[in-house]
Amino acid sequence: MAKVELKQPIVAEISENIKDAQSVVLVDYRGLTVEQDTELRKQLRAEGITYKVYKNTMMNFAFKGTDCEALSSYLEGPSAIAISTTDATAPARVLAKFAKTADALEIKGGIVEGIAYDAKGIANIAMIPSREELLSKLLGSIQSPITNFARVMNQLAEKGGASECAAPEAAEAPAGSETPVEETPAE
Repeated sequence: MAKVELKQPIVAEISENIKDAQSVVLVDYRGLTVEQDTELRKQLRAEGITYKVYKNTMMNFAFKGTDCEALSSYLEGPSAIAISTTDATAPARVLAKFAKTADALEIKGGIVEGIAYDAKGIANIAMIPSREELLSKLLGSIQSPITNFARVMNQLAEKGGASECAAPEAAEAPAGSETPVEETPAE
């Protein structure tokens, strides 16, 4: 079997992984201990991120003609790739957080939603909260005024203030005087 035939399935695997990716981040993993590498893989897997080590030439072939082609300049030295199809900021966030405790891990660059970033750009993206966090903050800010309004209304009802507010003109009418009520005929 020729070498090219052996390489085709690997290139196809990389191509398939990056095809629907929201983000792809390249890292230099050189110097990580086995324990650190295992922990990193565990954290990435928990976020639904595909993390693999491939030969640079294989990634280069797979990147040709895609948004990831901009990453070809980072394919020097040992490279691992982190790919997320669900959360655009997850790989950058997990890798940057892990790199704070593991100095050996170096972020090279990445693609987030079709735009290429260098290591500094990926570090900035890592500071963006996840989609779920942003949605929960938005929901919290929407619910806050409603919750406060409901709390005030509840306090008024408990104090009996709601009935006082509802009919102030009835309390002001002098005793013994009646207000004429117009009756409307039923249809």
